[in-house]
Amino acid sequence: MNIHESAENYLEAILRLSEEHGAVRSIDIAGELHFSKPSVSVAMKKLRESGYIEMDKDGYLSLLPAGREIAERIYERHRLLCEFFIRLGVSPDVAAADACKVEHDLSDETFQRIKEHAQRKNPTRPE
Repeated sequence: MNIHESAENYLEAILRLSEEHGAVRSIDIAGELHFSKPSVSVAMKKLRESGYIEMDKDGYLSLLPAGREIAERIYERHRLLCEFFIRLGVSPDVAAADACKVEHDLSDETFQRIKEHAQRKNPTRPE
């Protein structure tokens, strides 16, 4: 599964917005990612043609299994990296921005090790 970072960002945005609001349209994606509506429309067409999303007759988007798999993988990475960076003392805004940059480029092996490390309890830190 080899897709570009921009496609991963679109799929992740569809997942997040659908979890927050239920229904998602292209205009919602444009607002969330601060892209123009025409740019988002072109991207949605490519994602539909690639079998990652579908659009109903009213323009509502939904993830197909291949798209959902990618979106969930990227969103898990984003959430965990953001939380991990915050635990390191990084401010929430910087942690979120850095997680967006890193989530796409980490190998599965490195992410798995970070995940394992982040999930360990810190014996010197009160719970």
